Amino acid sequence: MQAKSTLCQIPWNQLNPQQREAVGVLSGPLLVLAGAGTGKTRVVTYRVANLIAHRVPPRRILAVTFTRKAAGEMLARVRRLLRLPKDQGPVVGTFHSLCLDILRRHAQHLGYPKHFVVYDRSDQLSVIRTVLREVVTSGPSFRPADLAAWFSTWKAQGLWPQDASARASDPRTELAAVVYRRYQQALRLAGAVDFDDLLLLVLKLFDEHPAVLQQERNRFEHILIDEYQDTNPPQYRIIRLLAQGHCNLCAVGDDDQSIYRWRGARVEHILQFQRDWPQARIIRLEENYRSTQPILDLANRVIGFNRHRHAKQLRSARGSGPRPRIVAFADPEEEAQAIVSQIAAAVRSRQARPGDFAILFRTNDQIRPFEAQLRQLGLSYTVVGSTSFFDRKEVRDLMAFLQLALPPVNDVALLRVINVPPRGIGTQSVEWLLEQSVQQNRRIWSVMTDSQLLAQLPPRTQKALGEFVRWVEALQARARRRKPSQVLSWIVDTVQYEQEIARVSRTPEEQQGRQMAVQGLLETAAAYEAQEPRPSLRRFLDQMAVEDRTFAKPGQNFSPDEVVLITLHGAKGLEFSRVYLVGVEEGLLPHRHSIAEGQAAVEEERRLFYVGITRAQDVLTLSYCRHRPYRGRKKPCVPSRFLYEAAGQAQLAQQAAAHATQQWNQETPSAEKP
Repeated sequence: MQAKSTLCQIPWNQLNPQQREAVGVLSGPLLVLAGAGTGKTRVVTYRVANLIAHRVPPRRILAVTFTRKAAGEMLARVRRLLRLPKDQGPVVGTFHSLCLDILRRHAQHLGYPKHFVVYDRSDQLSVIRTVLREVVTSGPSFRPADLAAWFSTWKAQGLWPQDASARASDPRTELAAVVYRRYQQALRLAGAVDFDDLLLLVLKLFDEHPAVLQQERNRFEHILIDEYQDTNPPQYRIIRLLAQGHCNLCAVGDDDQSIYRWRGARVEHILQFQRDWPQARIIRLEENYRSTQPILDLANRVIGFNRHRHAKQLRSARGSGPRPRIVAFADPEEEAQAIVSQIAAAVRSRQARPGDFAILFRTNDQIRPFEAQLRQLGLSYTVVGSTSFFDRKEVRDLMAFLQLALPPVNDVALLRVINVPPRGIGTQSVEWLLEQSVQQNRRIWSVMTDSQLLAQLPPRTQKALGEFVRWVEALQARARRRKPSQVLSWIVDTVQYEQEIARVSRTPEEQQGRQMAVQGLLETAAAYEAQEPRPSLRRFLDQMAVEDRTFAKPGQNFSPDEVVLITLHGAKGLEFSRVYLVGVEEGLLPHRHSIAEGQAAVEEERRLFYVGITRAQDVLTLSYCRHRPYRGRKKPCVPSRFLYEAAGQAQLAQQAAAHATQQWNQETPSAEKP
């Protein structure tokens, strides 16, 4: 009776035939090819709910997404659908949160402490700077941020330092591999891992400890992966290893929207799904609920030029609408002036609101003239993809304070806030602490709490250090009995952080922005506590450590009073009533670096163009410029091959590509070519 009652709660009439088929498959490997705007989220949610309705225990279902926001929404929808209490439901999370949970249970097998620390980007850069001082004496020079990106790329490919060294082909990559090895050693000595290590260490754990793999494999009867086309090699291997016991793997994604190769994603994973799982069923979702048919006709025509894809044709559930326009402009200034004027006219005549419009770019460099025109005409706007909330100084400071609440004290976090706000512990004192730590092979916290060592310092410094030590001890005592939001509020109050914001802010607007960041973190902690049956500071810090670092989506609901400026990569997953896709020229879209890389890279650029097209619900305008500024002069531009493909002129597309490549080769100095 219970199963029957639960089954009746699933509104099957809200699903089209293909969606019902995908939701109804209860066993075996399944690939759901979900085209843009085809109701993928509903299918994923209903499928999980249907498994539970058929008596699969909720905790035996694993659903993996690429952002915590998506994971939270999926879990909330399943609970609402089946009226499950807060402490029940499937295991839903990101790849990194899944791997973090696995490592929390088994890290000792790899020689890591149970309570290892996950370093954020600022922690990484701090370690890299230290390693560079020790390693680099001559030869190539590096910026820490460049090395961090290099290490992340290697890890996304599944490469450890020894693998990177074996592949090094020149002095620069050889030295980078040396720094990579020393960096990993430094993390290990600190009992820390970085964001990308979470995946690699789980693979290492599974490879070296088959019993652990079997234990983790036995936890789940069903695995569902969202955005399967975005998996990188370590993610792909982890899922294959976990699913090989029961083969109940449901992969949901769209190869036509695979646009993150530069982050390690491999479209081949979704293309070869049936080869990996020979018994797999493939279901195509092709009914689009977002865009009108003329927009989809253009999208279908363009993406059809990609050779390596699963065949599918989007059709609109909304019917017809205005045909997309292709518009040429003299230069970027004219392009921005004309487009912003059109937006302003529509807003003034009340045909639309500013938030109905999105301007999509291939590169951030294209944004400047549009910002200038929007300001000139008095239109409010938002630029999506600027500084991440989690990269703000205020958020990093407060997260470092929170990390001090959990012993053993994290040295990197300690050094970040030891004099924030200023408390009389200056640079010389910090250098002395570091020197003692290195000489005696002790943690900095251990040095700070050694009264005999501190006796070497001036009385004023001893007093300042003593007061800070007592404050940290009080913080740790409070953290043992309080919720994360309460601990955070206590930190803000006792260190007088908001007063410090007022002191350092140069304008009222800057002060307000900083205070909003503090408030945002407090709200994030409160939201975590509302979702978790048993909230804890350690789990909150774990969750924040893996917060949407790789495939971060704009989390805000856009204001209806602001035009949205956003890159094509940032726009994936979003939708807007009226879209301007600008700068559709050879060298920009497809980008010249992709052209130089070859056919596979150009196919990804075409997928990026397809993603941009399918963001539009009602009106789509594509534009290009005849000239762009280059080295103080106007450089002729060639319309993108994709525009000719959209118009069904394949031969002209080939000519445009050849002409642009020839022109670029003639005009670009060889040193600047990729």
